[in-house]
Amino acid sequence: MHLSIAVRPSAARSRLVAGALLALTLVAGTMPAHAQTDTRFRWLDGYASPGTPAEYDRVGVLEIGPRSARNILILAPGTSASAAYFAPLARHIVSRVKGWQVWAVERRENQLEDHSVLDRAKRGDASPDEVFDYYLGWLADQTITNHFELIPDSSVTYARAWGMKVTVEDLRRVVKDARRRASHVVLGGHSLGGSITAAYATWDFDGEVGAVDLDGLVFIDGGSGPTPVSADDAQASLDDVNAGSPWLSFGGIAAPFAGLFNASGSLGALLDPDSPSRGQAFPLLPADLKPPIPVTNLGQYGYALDTATSPSSLRAAQAHLGHLAASGDPRGWDQAGEITPIGRFATMFSGFGLPGLDGTAWYHPRRLTIDAGAVAAGNPNPAQEILDVHAIHGSDLPRDLQIYAFGAALGGQRVLDAASALADQSGIPRSNVLLIARPETYAHNDPNSAYPRNEFVDGLVRVLDKVSGGRPGRLPTLD
Repeated sequence: MHLSIAVRPSAARSRLVAGALLALTLVAGTMPAHAQTDTRFRWLDGYASPGTPAEYDRVGVLEIGPRSARNILILAPGTSASAAYFAPLARHIVSRVKGWQVWAVERRENQLEDHSVLDRAKRGDASPDEVFDYYLGWLADQTITNHFELIPDSSVTYARAWGMKVTVEDLRRVVKDARRRASHVVLGGHSLGGSITAAYATWDFDGEVGAVDLDGLVFIDGGSGPTPVSADDAQASLDDVNAGSPWLSFGGIAAPFAGLFNASGSLGALLDPDSPSRGQAFPLLPADLKPPIPVTNLGQYGYALDTATSPSSLRAAQAHLGHLAASGDPRGWDQAGEITPIGRFATMFSGFGLPGLDGTAWYHPRRLTIDAGAVAAGNPNPAQEILDVHAIHGSDLPRDLQIYAFGAALGGQRVLDAASALADQSGIPRSNVLLIARPETYAHNDPNSAYPRNEFVDGLVRVLDKVSGGRPGRLPTLD
């Protein structure tokens, strides 16, 4: 990658150059040398959602792996996550299992994000301080006049309809495109992406079951159990979103600020890891995310998202990253033998090396989360009728479908139980089902970020090999 460094004062310029080189080293350490040439992004025409401007009726695909690979794993991100979140995992997968590409889905809502200064920083044309000021600093400093513009809810009321139907219909375009290109297609998702996976597999597409185009399903600490929300709760939630903001608050942080904190914080942690944290000094950063002692940008990022120090409201954003260094002023970060390297984690969320993309969804549709409660492992129920959800074929999945579920700290055994129920409904033999529970050792994001040792990936390689014919045989249930 070419880095064009703007002229700055000597010390600041030195930090930016050093940070950029560190970021390149961190990213290079998590991907094969050929990864840049095997990474592609494109937009597909999506579902025509009533009331949505035509330019937003699109769904994106981040493709990683050789174009010649004849098998495709499609991954759907979870709540407030997006395609770039899967990039390091995808590179790990294609390095482990031959003949596969990984396609990560970029949902339509991410077209509303402003990546202008993030992209400049990724090219080396803007400093982390410029990134911070453009996206966050201006909120507390009125002298900053060049800054990110908030989107009024009143201008995007059409996003109130961006629920499971819109997401599944967009995903249908991705799956059909993959099916035209591939011998085998597997669909998976993390967290809420697991619910989307179950919805797609059991969806009624004019009498056709979604799973007929699939060879396998992968549930990464997420899924859909057979019990739906009540009709009354579904109606109340629908009324609430139709009268309020289209967007979900993540961990108590309103949209788009959770995304802005993560995108700017992760990029600053990569590009300028050793400078005093801008976030710690920022008055609008929630107090429970701030360490009690002065820290670096990297230390601040780790403290906010490590399992030991991150607040419980952010469990869905956590991983086992390490702890603050034992000494230093300001304090840096010590991985301390934990399973997820913090540089890899920051790469996932910053989308480093991927212009126009980061790993968060700044604007996550509330309707999508509401609708997930009606999927109910593909069993028809009154809430589906209220929410226009059509996941009704939970007992009609192909019997040769492969199913893999990995339960981490947030979903745990419930994820395995949901996958088992889905298989049992359609008579899928247990020899086609792989269940792994690691709730004590894997936080919610560790299955996607642990490296180089990753038990989720170990199981996934077995499943993908079986799907493509590399290792036929039984997939055992593991404790």
